[in-house]
Amino acid sequence: MRNFKILYAEDDETLAFLTKDNLEQNNYEVIHCPDGKSALKIFEEEEFDICIFDIMMPKMDGFDLAEAIRKIDIEVPIIFLSAKTLKEDRIKGLRLGADDYLVKPFSIEELLLKIEIFLKRSQKNIPAVKTIYEVGKYQFDTKNFILFNDEEKVGLTQREAELLKLFLDHKNAVLKREQILTSLWGTDDYFMGRSLDVFISRLRKILANEDGISIENLHGIGFRFSMG
Repeated sequence: MRNFKILYAEDDETLAFLTKDNLEQNNYEVIHCPDGKSALKIFEEEEFDICIFDIMMPKMDGFDLAEAIRKIDIEVPIIFLSAKTLKEDRIKGLRLGADDYLVKPFSIEELLLKIEIFLKRSQKNIPAVKTIYEVGKYQFDTKNFILFNDEEKVGLTQREAELLKLFLDHKNAVLKREQILTSLWGTDDYFMGRSLDVFISRLRKILANEDGISIENLHGIGFRFSMG
């Protein structure tokens, strides 16, 4: 079964990387464009199952892009992701033919749910989302935020579970600190950074006795979750 294809237009490089990567981890094919003009050109040349657009972009903003796409295809679902919070902006986006409007910072879980909903409405099959991971002696249930085996069960907070899933999706690779913060909270400010350090310390404690598993702090860069 083919992966469903998403056209994603976003000029924020870090956010675009994280969102695209998360969508691809959930079995979607994602074509990313850094501006509205290039996104429109690609839409004219290829078929997509759903579109996800920022609003404030160079060359052509999301509003104009959605309006142009609706002249080509009146059915493809369009979701706006924007820092614009005014009610007038949301109404304008919906009137131009968007199906939904998520305000930044948004959670990737909410975006995935929206995508599932709109693809179901289009009577399409949804690709399977991975919800159980192997972590040493544990099974990690991402939906219920627990690590478990035959002998014990360890409950995680939602943020701890999101962080562990992010590490597992990028195991043995370097994740920049700002990428982790933006992925979990939509921002990389100081206070969220302090919270991240707390969550990492707790994950290290939980996994301390797991051979071959470590969370390495790369000073001034970020972290590497290593798992053999």
